[in-house]
Order: sequence, then C-alpha cells, then structure tokens
Amino acid sequence: MQIRSYEEADEGQVVTLWREAFPDTPAHNDPVTDIRNKLNIQRELFIVAEHEYRIVGTAMAGFDGHRGWVYYVAVSKSQRRTGIGRALMSEVEARLKALGCPKLNLQVRGSNREVVEFYRALGYQVEDRISLAKHLH
Repeated sequence: MQIRSYEEADEGQVVTLWREAFPDTPAHNDPVTDIRNKLNIQRELFIVAEHEYRIVGTAMAGFDGHRGWVYYVAVSKSQRRTGIGRALMSEVEARLKALGCPKLNLQVRGSNREVVEFYRALGYQVEDRISLAKHLH
C-alpha cells in the first residue's frame, strides 16, 4: 500500500470509493465537482491510498493559516481495519504540520459512533461545538 498525492487519472476510482463510503452524501456534494475544486486549491493536501493499482483510501485537507480541516477520509469496505485510515491521517497531519498548522479539525456525523472511536484512538478529542453551515450557491 502506498500513500501518495492525488492524480487526475484517479478521479473515476475516487468517485466510486466515495459513493461506497458515503452513500448518504447530500446532492450538493457532487464528488466530481468537489475533486476538481480541490485541485485548484492546495492540491498537495489531497491524498490517496493505492493498493495493487487500486485506490482504496482518500483524505482531503485544507489549511487557512489558522486551522486545518480534513474531509473525505474514506477507506474501501474491503480494506477497513488494515491501517489505511491511520496511514492517511498520519500523512495528512504531517503535511499540515509542515505548513505550520497548529490544530486539525474534522466533522463526523453524530450517528457515526464507530468513526468517532476511530478518531479518538488517533488522539482526537470530541469538542463541545455546534456546526453551522450556509450554502452559498
């Protein structure tokens, strides 16, 4: 398994993975649009895990100079619990740290207890926050 930067040729496999990993994603989060938008801003913070020429994991991050955020952390169902998620997060953290990022935030749906426990095992803490959003399109 190799962790590397996303390449345009990965698009089809990444879209397939995201549809498997996030079956209830809202329509406004179109994978192709999200991928192409990311390639215009900090593309070095979009990484994939590749195993036997197949994309089996992803992570997309951003840093605004104050905080880092990570999105689209996904591992194919057949490869879960093999260390891929941990490796992706380790690489994201290293890349953000190299940019001077002091803190990394992420959001998890409240109903997804299993994922919360995954992040806790990596040293993340649940913070008392309310997430607000406004769609600008």
